[in-house]
Amino acid sequence: MAVGTVLVTGGTGYIGSFTTLALLENDYNVVIVDNLYNSSKVAVDRIELICGKRPLFYEVDVTDEAALDEVFAKYPEIDSVIHFAALKAVGESGEIPLDYYRTNVGGSISLLRSMEKHNVTNIVFSSSATVYGDATRIPNMIPIPEHCPIEATNTYGRTKVMIEQVITDQIHAQRQKNQKAGKPVEQWNGALLRYFNPCGAHPSGIMGEDPQGVPYNLLPLLGKVATGEREKLLVFGDDYTSKDGTAIRDYIHVLDLASGHLAALNYLREHKPGVRAWNLGSGRGSTVFEMIKAFSKVVGRDLPYEVVGRRQGDVLDLTANPARANEELHWKTQLTLEDACADLWRWVENNPRGYRQDPPAELLDALKASKHKN
Repeated sequence: MAVGTVLVTGGTGYIGSFTTLALLENDYNVVIVDNLYNSSKVAVDRIELICGKRPLFYEVDVTDEAALDEVFAKYPEIDSVIHFAALKAVGESGEIPLDYYRTNVGGSISLLRSMEKHNVTNIVFSSSATVYGDATRIPNMIPIPEHCPIEATNTYGRTKVMIEQVITDQIHAQRQKNQKAGKPVEQWNGALLRYFNPCGAHPSGIMGEDPQGVPYNLLPLLGKVATGEREKLLVFGDDYTSKDGTAIRDYIHVLDLASGHLAALNYLREHKPGVRAWNLGSGRGSTVFEMIKAFSKVVGRDLPYEVVGRRQGDVLDLTANPARANEELHWKTQLTLEDACADLWRWVENNPRGYRQDPPAELLDALKASKHKN
């Protein structure tokens, strides 16, 4: 018997696929909608290989309200949504802002309208730590708590700020509407999950991040340097006021991040809090140079890099204070930076073409053997 049925937008993407896996492993049914703009349908096969259950998949763009309506109408048992579908590159967002606003903000509005029509009343939103902007501008805000004032410094971050506001306004409006109509007000709920730098891969080595085109995040880029696909890593700025001059980020293993989404969904369904924001992070900041060192150690050689100028909109320190999630969601990170580096290297080394190749037979055999043990 399924616990519930969840629509996951962007469910074949990096975090979406791992969250789908976590949901299936915890007895939820999952329907994925994804337009495959920056992901691969092969992720669905890998999810099934790992957990033995297959999510339903529909190639749908989140901005297409009519297509979303069809999916909701076909699966009236859907009671919650986890919303990942978005464009997500900070640098690119400043170059094509209208695309970002249309997809991220417009897509979220289409989704919420469709949810309202079909009485789907819980949404877990994949927000971002970028909503805080440069938290060092305010005293005593590192690590960053949820009450830190919102002030994004780039277009991508501003789309996330807007979506948080749209979700908040919609949930308040629906609750007021229900109150006036004498219906239960607590059924509309939203989780705003603000997180930092997801990294790592599945320890089996058969599922990981597979960006179409050039990856924008540090660890996948280092992976491409390690396999020789890229000549070197570009380090954007070494003149920050950190211990080694490079920017500080809070890295979180994608398995921990997925379990955080599951915990937030369970909290909404059980406690019905209205709208609540939670930081998902480790609370430990690492510099870019520390990350290069940690990954180089796993690979077994020093990886080449070149320091260049800072990127527009980048800030010194994005480290989360995860105390609220630790306390309320009973969630905290379990895996280390070293785990993330080892898992990422296992994925990259064995799958240099990502999902455009079959996983090595020995990894599949090891996965089968581990299943029999369990």
